[in-house]
This record gives sequence, C-alpha cells and structure tokens, in this order.
Amino acid sequence: MQTLWFWLVSVLVTGYVVMDGFDLGAGALHLVVAKEDRERRQVLAAIGPLWDGNEVWLLAAGGSLFLSFPAVLAAGFSGLYLAMWLLVWSLMLRGIAIEFRSHVTDKLWRAFWDGLFFVTSAALPVLFGAALGNVIRGVPLGVDGWFELPFFTSFTTTGPLGILDWYTVLVGLFALVALTGHGALFLAWKTDGPVQARALGCAKRAWIALPLFLVAMTFATREVNPDLLAALPHRPLGMIALALALAGLGAILMGLKREKHLLAFLGSGAFLLGLLAATAACVFPVMLRSTINPAFSLTALNASAAPHALATALRWWFLGFPLALAYLALVFHLHRGKAQAAADGEGY
Repeated sequence: MQTLWFWLVSVLVTGYVVMDGFDLGAGALHLVVAKEDRERRQVLAAIGPLWDGNEVWLLAAGGSLFLSFPAVLAAGFSGLYLAMWLLVWSLMLRGIAIEFRSHVTDKLWRAFWDGLFFVTSAALPVLFGAALGNVIRGVPLGVDGWFELPFFTSFTTTGPLGILDWYTVLVGLFALVALTGHGALFLAWKTDGPVQARALGCAKRAWIALPLFLVAMTFATREVNPDLLAALPHRPLGMIALALALAGLGAILMGLKREKHLLAFLGSGAFLLGLLAATAACVFPVMLRSTINPAFSLTALNASAAPHALATALRWWFLGFPLALAYLALVFHLHRGKAQAAADGEGY
C-alpha cells in the first residue's frame, strides 16, 4: 500500500508540472511574445480558462501527501519554510495579476500587473526546481525527523547546507528553461499571428538549450547523489520513463520541423512526464534523503500513515481522480481552437 501511494502522489506532482507548467512558461514569456496590449490579452485568453484548474493538481498532490505521508509533509514544509513562503506568495500574486490587469485601462496599471505576472511566473519554476534539487541532494534530516535550512550559506553542497546552492540553482534554471519551452509550444498551438511566430522562436531556442542543461544536470546529480543514477539501470520503470522522455524530445523536433504544434506540445509534456517518473523510480522508496545518516531518511515505508487510513483514502482517490480528468478534458474541449483576445474590458 505504501508503494502504491508513493506512485499516486508522484502522479499528482507530475500532473501539476505538466499541466500548470505550460501556463507558468507562457507567463514567463508573455513580455517577450506579446509586444502590445491586445497581444498580451491573447496570451491571457490562451491560459485564462485553464490556469486555476491546473493549480488544483498542486492542491491534490499536497492533500494526498498529507493523507499518505504526513511526516514527510511536516518535515519538508518546516525545513523549507522560507522557500514555501515565497512559493505561496508567488502563486497568490500571479493569480491576482491575471485577474486584475484588465479591470482598469490605465497603461501604468496594466504594466504593473504584467510585470508582476512575469516575475511570479518565472520565479515559480525556479522555486519548484530548487525544491526538487533539495530532495535529490538531500537535507540534514536528524534522527527526530526534522531539519532546518537557511535560504543559502556558501552555495556548496558540502558542509552547512542551504536551500539554494550551485546544484539546486542549476535544477531551478533547468526547470525554468524546460517550462518556458513547454509554455512556448502551448502558445504556438493555441495562438496565431505575431504571438505564435514569436512563441515558435522562443520554443526553438529553449529546446536547443535544454539538452545542454540536461547534460550538465546529469553530471551534477552524479556528484551530489551518485546512488540515484546508479539505481537507474536496475529500475525497469525508470528505464521506460527515460525512453518516454527521449521519445518526447523526438516528438518536439518532429512537430517543430513539420509545423505540427500540437504534436510538439504533447512531446514536451511526455518529456517532462518521463523525466519526473524516471527520477521518482530512482529515488524510491526515499522521499526525504538525510545527508547526516541514510538511516534517518524518511521513506515511503517508514513515514506512511496507518494502513487503514491509506486504504480509506484510496477509495476517495479513485473517485476524485477520474473526475479531475473528466473536468480537464471538458475544459480543453470547450476552449478548443485558437485563442483570441477578448474585447478590451471584457475579461482576459
């Protein structure tokens, strides 16, 4: 049951990255792909019906983690408190910027919210990436199951650790490049005209740079956590997930070459899904790795809720997850086709 819940939580986290990732990437690019007000409203029209539903995946992942592995959630949130505070404020301010920018036609008003939308959209991938970097690198988890990290120390991965160091920053930058590429492909699929043309240019640059980041991150991961990459050949699911990620890269290249933008966008989603699934397969069963003593690590086996609680929660999970997928399919169906900017003063 613990193994099943490890993967159910992983599915929700991956779903959040793939689904909310494209609108985060679109937000991080909107000042580049949209040069005037109508074009920026077109970008918002593309993500407007989707962004708040996409963030439900994050709530579902957090709720499932609370139900299944409460010790992991408690230790992670307390130890990474400052980063979590920044993350929550970025999520809130980003939503406010989307909803408020069109309420007033004043240029200064809209420029302020556009700038805030850009900053928070770019900050969130970096923060989420840094959080993943901390999970891979490990944290100073003690025998009592708690740890505390400052925001940064010496930016090294040895000695006193901080939330930010050279490795976690590298993972954060990789996440930013990957999600801006994902968002650019979404905009290439959902928009037309100058916005689409600029989005395609951004997508090509991002997906050229991403393999370089991936190689650098692979070598860096081997240095900070050699056990992770060593486990990959022995994890069949990890190898399948890695193959999916590589197939996604191939679909991106084919879609861009043949101007099949939906294919390229789906390939981007497959790349992210495969990469995260391979990572989960390699770290299993560890959920929070202790850099003090591996025996202090919180795992799916020693940090789970009671078996009865897991079994009860499982019934609700299998009820809620199909509803979430049905809602997702319905929203994409209702808003199919190219996004067009609404008339000024009429929402997005």
